[in-house]
Amino acid sequence: MGQHFADRLMNDVVAKQTPLVVGLDPRWERLPAAFRANGDRGDFVVEAYRQFCCDIIDVVHPLVPAVKPQSAFFEQLGPPGLAALAQVINHAHRYDLQVIMDAKRGDIGSTAEAYASAYLGRKSPWSCDALTVNPYLGADSLQPFVERCHHRGAGLFVLVKTSNPGSQTLQEQVVESGTTVYQQVAQMVEGFNREQPGSKGYGSIGAVVGATYPEQLAELRQSMPHTLFLIPGLGAQGGTAADVAGGFDPQGLGAVVNSSRAIIFAYEREEYSGANDWQAAVQRATEDTIEQLAEGTPAGQLRK
Repeated sequence: MGQHFADRLMNDVVAKQTPLVVGLDPRWERLPAAFRANGDRGDFVVEAYRQFCCDIIDVVHPLVPAVKPQSAFFEQLGPPGLAALAQVINHAHRYDLQVIMDAKRGDIGSTAEAYASAYLGRKSPWSCDALTVNPYLGADSLQPFVERCHHRGAGLFVLVKTSNPGSQTLQEQVVESGTTVYQQVAQMVEGFNREQPGSKGYGSIGAVVGATYPEQLAELRQSMPHTLFLIPGLGAQGGTAADVAGGFDPQGLGAVVNSSRAIIFAYEREEYSGANDWQAAVQRATEDTIEQLAEGTPAGQLRK
């Protein structure tokens, strides 16, 4: 069994003095012009996505503890896109960055076991440190993932309260117990973590809780004291440092915060128009986001 995932991730957060995770969401129409110069033939797009993401990793690896590739943008390119994704993951591991695969898998029985075997742990075919999963098939759909995490020193991030506006349609529905659906899921996830916490008190079965719901985020931090949070929605989706502050413990631990478009396409933003090139804009946006989190959340405690 590998080192406990929650310990490994929190140790890297402490070492880098920031909880920022950079999301790798390549979109053809937003790539810098140099990547689109050869046209949009399939093989050119695949190579552009691979190189773009690897170039981002080259910039951010000294600054952040983890990256989060979104598999959908590679899957849409077919098998060559998946080969490119594998190369991006390997490139991140060359710098010993944690890789959180955002694939939102979820199924039952042997199918869940197959997904878990495919993704979880650096000795798996996809060699991911963690995976996002959908819990809405029930606790038995999570169990194969949980067991694989414990055996391989990997982690999960279970969708609990997502950042999209439509999440309230299902997640905020009240069930017979008087709690909401997302609170029921939260209780299930917290239960997994009480069984096998790491040295910092957190288990390896994390929760996805969006920055765009700051009240629920603070509420869940209180009710899930042993659960790591992955907080999307910072930046392009409208979340601010103040919105994510409630997801941390007083030491600035317990959460990582993802920003994707606001960083990787920073060259489009007016405030970075003076950067020498698109990678310089990525670096400046990453550094600025780190500062915002340090100033606006308990993550500032990591510098003391």
